[in-house]
Amino acid sequence: MMKKIILYILLIASALAIFFPILYAFSASLMSTREIFSGALIPASPSVESYGQAFNRVPLLQFLTNSFIVSFVVMIGQLIVCSLAAYAFVFIPFKGRGIIFALFISTMLIPWEATVIPNYFTILNLGWVNTYQGLTVPFFALAFGIFLLRQHFLTIPKEIFESAQMDGCSRFRFYWNFVLPLSKSTLSALGIYGFLTTWNMYLWPLLVTSNNDVRTVQIGLKMMIAQESSTSWNMVMAAVVMILLPTLLLLFFGLKHIRKGLMAGAIKG
Repeated sequence: MMKKIILYILLIASALAIFFPILYAFSASLMSTREIFSGALIPASPSVESYGQAFNRVPLLQFLTNSFIVSFVVMIGQLIVCSLAAYAFVFIPFKGRGIIFALFISTMLIPWEATVIPNYFTILNLGWVNTYQGLTVPFFALAFGIFLLRQHFLTIPKEIFESAQMDGCSRFRFYWNFVLPLSKSTLSALGIYGFLTTWNMYLWPLLVTSNNDVRTVQIGLKMMIAQESSTSWNMVMAAVVMILLPTLLLLFFGLKHIRKGLMAGAIKG
């Protein structure tokens, strides 16, 4: 009994330590600037005025909308591209399949920063600077996503595929009617992962956009910090809370799917 109590105390302390920056950001967003600089942790008289100021100072709503569009499109693109590629690696026999898959996986060893310049020149030559295509298309093919889905597809019994073929089921119909419904948890995990990583992306949107009409919310937050860092930290914290809210909600409701999806193909080599 005592061990369980100590364990729960440690878990609660760890949770508070991890969530302290988020809790303080929310608390600071309700304070006045004087309270923040005095080192207060809890606002004496909470006010939501800083939230309105955050929306008025920079086009935060436009940035949030852009981030949602970009993250959603990347999520859908990754699900389509990665599921089709993983399906080919598992259910379509072709020469050199193992070598090609190994090459795909080896790209996970290349730091993303090493591909930034080639990708930028590609986007520049295509005329996709300051467009949603430039922000989304380079991230549709994800080696981790292909690997994750391939591992899960390997757990689907081959007998189902063979029986479907004997009944005249085409490969695409088997992919659509059997493989995808049997992979909902893994697809959900990949979708949430893709949405969250795209939402938090900073360097790539900074490189390929110079127009507020397509810039994402991380760039907007940086603009706000540059303008208000010495005077209005409560407004900056209000913007941080608004940016964190969608990702926290998605993580809270999708955590079960992420855990289940990542475990689904873990035992298949």
